[in-house]
Amino acid sequence: MTQQASELGNVVAQVWELAGGSPEAAERLTASGPRTVLPSAFDVTGLATASVAAATLAAAEFHAIRNTEPAAAVTVDSRASCAAFAAEVLFAPVGWALPELWDPIAGNYQARDGWIRLHTNYAYHRDVVTRLLKADDRASVQAAVSQWQAADLEAAVVAAGGCAAAMHDRDRWQASAPGRATAGAAVLVGAERPLSGEAAVPARSEIPARQPYAGVRVLDVTRVMAGPVCTKFLGAYGADVLRLDPPGFAEVPALLPEMTAGKRTAAVDLKVPAGRMAFENLVAGADVLVTGLRSDALGKLGYDEATLTALNPALISASLNAYGWHGPWRDRRGFDSLVQMSCGIAAAGGAAAGSDRPVPLPVQALDHATGYLLAAAVGRALAARLTRRVTTSVRASLTATANLLWSLPRPADLGELPPMPGPGEFPLVDRETAWGRGRGVPLPGEIAGVAHALRVEAGPLGRHQPEWQP
Repeated sequence: MTQQASELGNVVAQVWELAGGSPEAAERLTASGPRTVLPSAFDVTGLATASVAAATLAAAEFHAIRNTEPAAAVTVDSRASCAAFAAEVLFAPVGWALPELWDPIAGNYQARDGWIRLHTNYAYHRDVVTRLLKADDRASVQAAVSQWQAADLEAAVVAAGGCAAAMHDRDRWQASAPGRATAGAAVLVGAERPLSGEAAVPARSEIPARQPYAGVRVLDVTRVMAGPVCTKFLGAYGADVLRLDPPGFAEVPALLPEMTAGKRTAAVDLKVPAGRMAFENLVAGADVLVTGLRSDALGKLGYDEATLTALNPALISASLNAYGWHGPWRDRRGFDSLVQMSCGIAAAGGAAAGSDRPVPLPVQALDHATGYLLAAAVGRALAARLTRRVTTSVRASLTATANLLWSLPRPADLGELPPMPGPGEFPLVDRETAWGRGRGVPLPGEIAGVAHALRVEAGPLGRHQPEWQP
């Protein structure tokens, strides 16, 4: 084994242990590929490889348990993992076009005393910014932002229901109330509960199968990328994934070809009796509920953890949010690019580049890593339910993943950084979508003898019935 492969393997083993995995399972993994693929002030390559490895090892582990056979070998390549972390950028339509990934107003702006990022990819978040600043294009927004202190504008946008983040360096973030509250947050926080005597584990999700998650029903109530990355991975290994959205919800259109692949999608209105009944029936028939909403969102609609458990005592719940589950920002709206600004990543990237401007990670690494780590937690929770008759509630956050990234070796200590790979340097595979053919990044990671496939083509939201397949 080369020194670089050994260093990569050490990062993978560290992250697998943080996900609750055993050292014995890690010995079945082979990590290969360049030590650094994506140039950054942070070890994005290590994070990508390790989080993909964790998800794949957990899938292999559950597959072995339900088939009562030895766990298969797992291989993970750093280049393939990094490609997956750029999947939404690398997806290439064939004969049709995608909208731009970012709204024209979204981005970083110079305020009077520093930098701030405005997130306007959803129309209602854009409306907050345009109303507050009385500006509706990039130039006029910049002119308006320049009159504000960054922290004051952040507070005003958030108070009005929008999304923004002032840039902080690491020390300032750690000294702040939200930074202190999440400084020691574990990457994955799980709480187990014994199954009651009458709670049955559904046979469809436990009997021997060719794919790890065949027969597992996953109710996906997530947005944008972290949650959809998790459920896409589960779907690729056989799960029946049903994504739910409110009627008329408009996801970022450029993300749909990647983030709906392998899933059915349905619309349910939780504010009307018929929608609530449909949701409760789905929860009652699910194995896993994955949510990516603010921590108080479902509770405000009457579906706190106790209510969900009453509907389905064997339910595994996996939740993620942006700014963690403790402290004053636990219910704050947030996205990967905003968390990078808040917690010091963008400032550290700028400092490494010799600039006072924010320099973010080369990909939305917090989103993707959190998604794969949550998929690992789901796999381990399914195994625990089968072997120990316990069900698990697990939580993740973009902030906790950012803390993990801060803890990894810095690429500057690993040697000279490579150039940013060009779009043609990552292999793509043909994929059908509801809009036409495209070419996308293949699922990273391999389990020996186990196939993976995205069985449902990507397509618009709300195009299926809100019900489980027989």
